[in-house]
Amino acid sequence: MAKSRNQAVTRLSYSTEHPVCRHCGKRLGTCRCLEATVEPVPPKVTAKLRIEKSGRGGKTVTVVYDLPRNEPFLKKLSKELKAACGSGGKAGDGVVEVQGDHRERLRTLLAAKGWLVKG
Repeated sequence: MAKSRNQAVTRLSYSTEHPVCRHCGKRLGTCRCLEATVEPVPPKVTAKLRIEKSGRGGKTVTVVYDLPRNEPFLKKLSKELKAACGSGGKAGDGVVEVQGDHRERLRTLLAAKGWLVKG
């Protein structure tokens, strides 16, 4: 490690020699982080619904969880569900969150896609 003028130890923050994964810190050629996060979308998807309020300042959020961890699939689904409910939200890590209590509307939308909906 390099030492600065005041003899404090500094960490290397960027190097062009060996690109490193932001998640695990391994070289990009040996990293398996992204492989584990991209799951294929099964033909029959099972979605689960729940309501969350904790940690959100009392605001209600409808959460669709236990979805495949496939980022393009989740982004597309999130956009579709938010547009149908007329509200905001986000997608990530096998979960789609829609602001507000939209369980009944989401249940009918997901069932119309041929999915099994629980919760």
